[in-house]
Amino acid sequence: MKNNMKVLLLILTLLSGWTTLMGQQKHKALIVTGQDGSHWWKGSTDAIEKILENSGLFDVDVAVSPPYGQDISTFRPHFRDYSLIISNYGGTTWSQETRQDLEQYMANGGALVVIHSAIVPMADWPEYNKMTALGAWDGRDETVGPYVYFKNNRIVYDYSPGPAGHHGLQHPFDVTHKATDHPILKGLPTVWSHFKDELYTYLRGPAEHMEVLATTIDDTRPQGLGREEPLMWTVNYGKGRVFVTVMGHVGNDPELRYAMECTGFQVTLLRGCEWAVTGKVTQAIPKDFPSKGVQTFRKEFKAPFNAK
Repeated sequence: MKNNMKVLLLILTLLSGWTTLMGQQKHKALIVTGQDGSHWWKGSTDAIEKILENSGLFDVDVAVSPPYGQDISTFRPHFRDYSLIISNYGGTTWSQETRQDLEQYMANGGALVVIHSAIVPMADWPEYNKMTALGAWDGRDETVGPYVYFKNNRIVYDYSPGPAGHHGLQHPFDVTHKATDHPILKGLPTVWSHFKDELYTYLRGPAEHMEVLATTIDDTRPQGLGREEPLMWTVNYGKGRVFVTVMGHVGNDPELRYAMECTGFQVTLLRGCEWAVTGKVTQAIPKDFPSKGVQTFRKEFKAPFNAK
């Protein structure tokens, strides 16, 4: 019996090693969600889960918080069990214990991806503000840090007073890559057209250990006309890596997930997730990636057969 067990353990070990060699070992990811007063979190979570799992790179679980008004202290995901945490959460600040769990996870080398409205909540949690680098609304003002934008191709840290956060009507816009040699963006078109989305601008926060990857021009606010605002960035927090994208708005029904159907959103999200976990990107440059003036879509949240 003991010999049989040894043989079984040996077979399982060999199979595990073979899977790794074949590149089929998947990263365990956890989507944290459950509250968002302005977005259909169930629909966006479903889309994110499909994007990650259809890539073949991730196995995904979902942790859903209690609804608004219920005891948030019962929400305590096991972050340490995962290679990647994805914040698709826009609600009540977590308990001190849950906050400390995420802080420790990240300080020890964890991976965090923050999507769209997840830069809005928990302004009263200083370490979350450091993880996201920039935030919007939720009472944020000059006390949390500067506005960050680009002017004449140089980054600006603007400490003038004022509230954080603005968006106009949803509309298409061009995405311009600033850090073209970063693993997340390397090899992708430098400028590409993103489909109709809710563009967050006038972001501010600690902006520490941050690298802006991509920007767009905000043309929805008269006094900000022509201002070049961050769209994607990375943050080093402790030994951990963070990728933030403010793209990916979802409305209140399945027909309003068009921003997440954009190929550019899906590809940069996947590349950002892999980079957050490993520090590199192994994904091929897809043939269906959008370019300037050209929008492309993956309505099933997966690459077509000819995408690589």
